[in-house]
Amino acid sequence: MQQHALVSRIGRVGVWHGGLGGVPADEAREAAAEIEQLGYGALWFGEGPGSEAVSQAALLLSATERITVATGIANIWVRDASAASAAARNLAAAHDGRFLLGLGASHAPLVDLRGHTYAKPLAAVRAYLDAMDAAPYAGPAPDSASARVLAALGPKMLELAAARAAGAHSYFVPTQHTARAREILGAGPLLAPEQAVLLETDPEKARSLARAHHTRFYLELPNYTGNLRRFGFGDEDFANGGSDRLVDAIVAWGDVDAIRRRVQEHHDAGADHVALQPLAADRGLGLEQLRELAPALGLG
Repeated sequence: MQQHALVSRIGRVGVWHGGLGGVPADEAREAAAEIEQLGYGALWFGEGPGSEAVSQAALLLSATERITVATGIANIWVRDASAASAAARNLAAAHDGRFLLGLGASHAPLVDLRGHTYAKPLAAVRAYLDAMDAAPYAGPAPDSASARVLAALGPKMLELAAARAAGAHSYFVPTQHTARAREILGAGPLLAPEQAVLLETDPEKARSLARAHHTRFYLELPNYTGNLRRFGFGDEDFANGGSDRLVDAIVAWGDVDAIRRRVQEHHDAGADHVALQPLAADRGLGLEQLRELAPALGLG
């Protein structure tokens, strides 16, 4: 399979981490530096209520030297397109092209919390990209063109990601989605799914932790349940934090080899890069899991 040029920068495996915005800055810096030292190629993070993507990216970039820092995703309702375009270029210029702008329409409940109006996400993202491309920019140009990817689940958004961005970043998806996304994107564009992971071999404990710290929240968001219906999941799978079948499809749990196999399944299905999200029972940063996984994934 032809790989996107970005793969040489971000590698085959990265980290998706939602917790770095909720800890003191010094702790976030130390974690980012360790993730880089472990050999992960990119550090992704989200933008939810109470967080801001550009300042968080600047903090993580300043704490690292080689790793790509990527928004997964920056919410288009939070800042206008001109600001997003300038921010991406400024950060790329200041940090040797190590910033990757992931953009998306987020979810109606999360957008409503910020006081914005969520409507027609495909049209909104397309208009936002138009405005970005037309925005003036007076700052220093990065040595290489700043890249962007789109959060994409459905066919139309995936098509837009192929046409107007470097590719797609998917979240809360089974490996079947990765295969379908590759079919829609074609051979060239980047495909970088997130994969939640949990080093826990007891099935009951693993699924309980996965529900408590991951699936229960996301199954309240219609964009995700709507996407999962495309792959044979239904209302009975969405109840009570997710059926065993759904939890097992979304969260890779077990020993190191089980996690490695799931990552390989994504790669075999067409992913260029897989971003691991460590789930921690104590709501910590899960760095111990990333330390244990890195050698098995050929990192370091």
